[in-house]
Amino acid sequence: MLNESTRHRVLCGHAAAMNDVADASIDLVVTSPPYPMVSMWDEVFRKEHSGIGAALDRGDGPRAFEAMHRVLDDVWLECHRVLKPGGLFCLNVGDATRKVGDEFRLYSNHARILQTMRGLGFSILPDILWRKPNNSPTKFMGSGMLPGGAYVTYEHEYILILRKGNLRTFRSPADKARRRRSAFFWEERNLWFSDLWQGLTGVEQELSDKAARRRSAAFPFELAYRLILMHSVLGDVVLDPFLGTGTTMAAAVAAGRESVGVEQERGLMTTIDATLTASVAPGLARGRRRLLDHLAFVAKCEEQGTSLSHVNETYGFPVMTRQEVLLEVVVPSEIVSEAPGVYTASHERASCEGRQATFEV
Repeated sequence: MLNESTRHRVLCGHAAAMNDVADASIDLVVTSPPYPMVSMWDEVFRKEHSGIGAALDRGDGPRAFEAMHRVLDDVWLECHRVLKPGGLFCLNVGDATRKVGDEFRLYSNHARILQTMRGLGFSILPDILWRKPNNSPTKFMGSGMLPGGAYVTYEHEYILILRKGNLRTFRSPADKARRRRSAFFWEERNLWFSDLWQGLTGVEQELSDKAARRRSAAFPFELAYRLILMHSVLGDVVLDPFLGTGTTMAAAVAAGRESVGVEQERGLMTTIDATLTASVAPGLARGRRRLLDHLAFVAKCEEQGTSLSHVNETYGFPVMTRQEVLLEVVVPSEIVSEAPGVYTASHERASCEGRQATFEV
């Protein structure tokens, strides 16, 4: 039975926390920053640079927008430093629509971030649109049914995907084996590697701290979990430089990866600790769901007369491709706080015998 452990570290409370992350030590970045020109984040950006508040107060939206992005630019530079060659960067961000002064306009956050990323030397890869439908009857902006002053309502965000340098290589036998164990199912590939994701909703957090409450719109666990499985292998180190409530680190625990989270707001540390200490149950459930979903896929193929010509060596069930033969679903079994902000998670292999899924944990 598999018995592996991963380490998870939270760096909290000071702007220079990224300095504690070594050069070329990170395999994957998964994050969602404060969105420039979205009013709920104004106070966060005002604290970072006095010119931002001054621009907003005098109604100069474009100048405030640029100043906010210069704050983020410093973080992207640090992410480039700490990523390994071939490392990937997944960044969830939404554009903003807003009236500042007398002008209503779009502030294209994703385009401004891509401009910086190109300048840093990242390779820009195909992105994902995360569709978040808003069913409120008051969602429409402008003059209602009258032309000339009505505006499209944004119901999507972007997941930007970038790479540092050339394609990652797996040369040693151990690295190749780790990659094969980290494979995803054929049917997962068909769902996840689409440019449109739907059905994922944001997570509302119960936060008592007033400052922390402003960070309550965390992205879904499923979003981070998918991205980690898609773009890293077992044992890799995942970084979130805007940790927020700890979702990315919980997803890393679930996926059998290590993680580092950076969060400047000390008021969120209690929530982060609660998220991580409670991460075993959702991680175990999500790993189990992967196996059950695959068994349902196998049953559907058999109903339709579709042949699955390969057999997974770990579980003994049919799979579509040879690349899935060594696939393992790793689940967390325990997480322990070793010191403030330092956690060790233990992992085991979800077990499935024949066509009836049973799990040894």
